Amino acid sequence: MSDVSSSLPASVAWIAGVGPSAGLGAALGRHFARAGYTVVLTGRTEPRVEALAAEIRAQGGRAHAAPGDVANEQDLARIAQLLTSHGILRSAIFNAGNAVRAPTLELEVAQFESAWRTNVLGGFVFARAALPLLLDAPDAATNPSGAGSLIFTGATASLRGRPPFAAFAAAKAGLRSLAQSLAREFGPRGVHVAHVVIDGGIDGERLRSAAPQRAQDAGPDGLLQPEAIAESYWQLHRQARSAWTQELDLRPWREPF
Repeated sequence: MSDVSSSLPASVAWIAGVGPSAGLGAALGRHFARAGYTVVLTGRTEPRVEALAAEIRAQGGRAHAAPGDVANEQDLARIAQLLTSHGILRSAIFNAGNAVRAPTLELEVAQFESAWRTNVLGGFVFARAALPLLLDAPDAATNPSGAGSLIFTGATASLRGRPPFAAFAAAKAGLRSLAQSLAREFGPRGVHVAHVVIDGGIDGERLRSAAPQRAQDAGPDGLLQPEAIAESYWQLHRQARSAWTQELDLRPWREPF
């Protein structure tokens, strides 16, 4: 059932970091679309983004492909301008990641910088593009959920570093600090800023292609299901501002921590 009244301007969810159809970004797009939101999908691979938008539309949802590089200021400024033609931005989700893997003495400077650019610089550029639109929501002051949500996808590496993920851990820790800074600055202005620690493998195309043995060894309930994660993001977005969560950690019940 739609969560949005058809008599009001469309509520928009902007999801950056959309990859394979069997992935978290795609699951988020489908979930928000089923709730009646117009979803704007951003990812670097245009055919994948276009295919997901077409899939959502075929299922009766409203979706628009807006391919681009999350770390490119011009790309995101262009997309932010397009958002206003689709409705009112209510949720902005930064789901991009760059899991560079290499022993430290084999890790190239370019790889380290690439991880930082995608996660930290990308998160900053995305937030700077989305926040003015969230703050401009006409009912920001009276909406029980506030002026909308800005949600960042983190990882186990957000909390602790270990080899061979020095670059990824440094980048994800930086993104977490950025999310905390934004929450303290913009929470009082009505924007719900949340950081989600994905503490485990996601059962999607990326993991099953890159590490099929890990997926097999995980067994039943050993991996996070994208749709279950998407439901948690939706609940974060819908939280009343009298009880906001700044950080949420998600893991399979079999995952040690």
